[in-house]
Amino acid sequence: MTTADGFAAAPTRRALLAGAVGIAAGSLPAIAHAAEPAGANPATTLPGAGAPFEAGTLADIARARASAPYAAPKTDDVPAVLKALSRDAYEAIHPVPGRAVWAGRDFGYEVEPLLRGSIFDTPVSLFVVENGLVQPIAYDRDSLIAANIALPELNADTAFSGFRLRARFRDGTELSNFALFQGASFFRLVAEGQDFGINARALALRPADSRGEEFPLFRALFIEAPAPGQPIVVHALVESESAAAAFKLTLTPGREASVAGIDGTVFARAELDHIGLGGMQGSYLFGPLDRQKVDDLRAAAFSVEGLAIRNGYGEPIWRPVHNPEALQVSAFLDRGPKGFGLMQRARSYDDFEDDRRHWERRPSLWIEPQDDWSEGAVTLLEIPSDSELNENVFAYWRPKAKLAKGGEMRFLCRQHWSRGWPDPLPPELARVKDSRCGHGSAGNRRLFAVDFEGDGLTRLEDIEVALSASAGTITRQDRFPYPERRTLRVLFELDPGSERASELRLGLRRGQERASETWLFRWTP
Repeated sequence: MTTADGFAAAPTRRALLAGAVGIAAGSLPAIAHAAEPAGANPATTLPGAGAPFEAGTLADIARARASAPYAAPKTDDVPAVLKALSRDAYEAIHPVPGRAVWAGRDFGYEVEPLLRGSIFDTPVSLFVVENGLVQPIAYDRDSLIAANIALPELNADTAFSGFRLRARFRDGTELSNFALFQGASFFRLVAEGQDFGINARALALRPADSRGEEFPLFRALFIEAPAPGQPIVVHALVESESAAAAFKLTLTPGREASVAGIDGTVFARAELDHIGLGGMQGSYLFGPLDRQKVDDLRAAAFSVEGLAIRNGYGEPIWRPVHNPEALQVSAFLDRGPKGFGLMQRARSYDDFEDDRRHWERRPSLWIEPQDDWSEGAVTLLEIPSDSELNENVFAYWRPKAKLAKGGEMRFLCRQHWSRGWPDPLPPELARVKDSRCGHGSAGNRRLFAVDFEGDGLTRLEDIEVALSASAGTITRQDRFPYPERRTLRVLFELDPGSERASELRLGLRRGQERASETWLFRWTP
């Protein structure tokens, strides 16, 4: 079931992370973190050098912090030489070869701590855990190369804003980008050979809410030393005015898909009535559905093509995204969702013809709940954007139930960061391959073409088209079968009349049986 929560004009919102960030490294150790402030509650403080780190360590800290007043991190102490850096200058900072954490060790991973600077002003404490013991990551400016920049001396406790993780995807290959943790509670993964694209969020609170969004922040990240050839585990402490949370992320690099297992627990400092789990965001500037207002030589520009859902009732849904004139919020009500994700189905250079961004290399992200997510809604935000760097498409699961002050909520899920189409479909169901839109026969009419592809479309005589519009009139409907390509194109025209929005729904059936995923789209002028 699909409902519109409503949409109204809103200004363009710049995403906190605009693109892939590659930077600095540090080397382990000699410098310990600064001591906690005098009088700090021991239950809320981070473990120091040599302290044991056990399964419940971070959850205990988050629980204690949620019962105490919120102390926001200091963000105005970034040295001017780092704060003033342009994005390009900031990304140009890189590690001295052989100086990353675990460089030269047979782990198959290296950690590159990222400095605070440019737009990244929130301090994040970084630690490694070896043999069950904590070791803070030190700041060493001699381990970094920064052209034409004199890096300042920094306190190790406030030097970093996150880290980049490099991994060996196959035996015998070089280390390459695998994961990035930086900005609010954002993180990214890629499969082998991909570029960083879509962002995941550990936790979201009140997205697009009239009360204003609250951005939980990474406060500390603990990286466990892995056994060679094994997944790597990252523990994250996240905190904001209304909540604290502890996350365990088990990360496995892969050739076709990299996987993150998420075990998270949220502790409510105040009542939480708008929680976002499994949050993810990416960019969409224009594509085949909305080229009419674009003067651009490229074929398309987006890191996210659409939202895929496999709801708890077994219905697979494909919802192409677009760049609206005003903020749009869509809620897909559900119970026990099987999975959802923001997908990049376009995988050819010809889909974009962008020699710089190479959007075809960006990952899709599919989430599978691993426990009962009960009632709620997959929620989609589409935010007006005038730049391909704005991550203006955001999707998340919003639980129906509130979390009372002092309450706890644990959730489990698995993320698939893939170069292909990880959203699973039964083999008998056709998938939407492409969606296009252009001017119709007269006035403000719009002509749509939706291409379905699948093995079941070699036999088309018993295929029925189910098409509807919530407003306006469908004035034309045609079928163009291409059995040699296992494809059926459905062409239809919408006459919206005086309406300002129409929810379009399209699917293929064989009698009472579903023959395709359901295509949904919200038309607006």
